Amino acid sequence: MDHPIFTESIARIQAWLGPTGLEAAEQEVLERLVHSSGDLSLAPLLRFSPGACDLAIAALAAKAVILTDTAMAAAAVAPMAARTFANPVHSVLDWAPNLAPAGETRTAIGIEQALRAHPKALVLIGSAPTALMRLLALGATPALVIGMPVGFVGVKESKRELARSGLPHIRLEGSRGGAGLVAAALNALLRRAWLNQTE
Repeated sequence: MDHPIFTESIARIQAWLGPTGLEAAEQEVLERLVHSSGDLSLAPLLRFSPGACDLAIAALAAKAVILTDTAMAAAAVAPMAARTFANPVHSVLDWAPNLAPAGETRTAIGIEQALRAHPKALVLIGSAPTALMRLLALGATPALVIGMPVGFVGVKESKRELARSGLPHIRLEGSRGGAGLVAAALNALLRRAWLNQTE
């Protein structure tokens, strides 16, 4: 399943990181984030709620829907999903209006509507802290939230609220994040779920 270059890259990343104390699936998520970004400094920023990876792996194996806040993240996840469990992958923008009303964002509206349709989805938020805050305000209970919005307005606040929420989640502290990182984290979990069934 893995290309030799990927295997060699992961071996080098493991050597550079050294012991992390993470559980096996958490370690794989970290390695994939570093591999995708080339940024070893992400390691101390990565946080997991207890049991988040195991819950996500079970949901993915059960073909749970994957919701993303951007089309870019959906495009980055769809190939791995297709090669494994054929999980449906959607951007919440599919549920958003063409123009958001004053004081709203398209992603916040979209995530509210998408979660009504798919309340037990895995939700990836790499760009829109407003979508993360809307999810939390709704009292939604998705299977997992990967909360890594990037930027400087509302980002740290939304991550702090996610940390307090009690929801199963994976997050990056601080201002870093983005579509590529949320997709990398989800792809690591898809890979692990698939290998668990084939090993």
